[in-house]
Amino acid sequence: MKKFFFIIFLLTLLLFIIVIVIIGVKSFKIYKNPIDSTSSSKYTVSTEKLKLINNNPLSHSIGSSSPLITIVEFSDFTCPYCKNAFSTIREISLKYQDKIRIIYRHYPIITEYSTLLALSAECAGEQDKFWAMHDSLFLNQGISTANELNELARQIGLDGKKFNNCLEGKKYLGSVTADLKAGQNLGITGTPTWYINDIKIAGNIPPNIFSEIINGLLIQNNKNNNK
Repeated sequence: MKKFFFIIFLLTLLLFIIVIVIIGVKSFKIYKNPIDSTSSSKYTVSTEKLKLINNNPLSHSIGSSSPLITIVEFSDFTCPYCKNAFSTIREISLKYQDKIRIIYRHYPIITEYSTLLALSAECAGEQDKFWAMHDSLFLNQGISTANELNELARQIGLDGKKFNNCLEGKKYLGSVTADLKAGQNLGITGTPTWYINDIKIAGNIPPNIFSEIINGLLIQNNKNNNK
């Protein structure tokens, strides 16, 4: 009898280990950061997929209204690599503010509350505070409830009642879902994923690498204009 229970125990333990490994692999796929690996994750996007990159008119952006370079980021507010990247975005937007435009698109795939955070950013955007909420969500990464989001809204100066009604009513769920579907159709498997004109790069891009890419594109643009 003892031997029987011991075998059951071993089988249960083995099953538990298998489940943990599967979860770990899935997590790696979501959080993977190819830009830090030895293999390149940079490639040119097809003309057909270019149509999907910026097809949401409700997307929020910063930078030039007539940019030489457009950067579209698909991101999740619960993603640790996205948190690392958001300060780079601010740095790049200031450095090249007259030459580039940065567009944020939601890709809420990591946690069960990723969509809630995306909706909170959209509700803040209704009061012209999208980027303030964007920064606050990353700086306070880990918050996950409506009560915490309402407090965050208060801290950045939003009308609390208006914000709460928007969040509870899931007013911008259609826009968030549109971003998610676009990302899925583009074959995005992790966050952040960037589209710099027609170049796709996945992962947390260091500021110096970001600058190299942008400078290269600007040089190419000047050459094309001088032909």
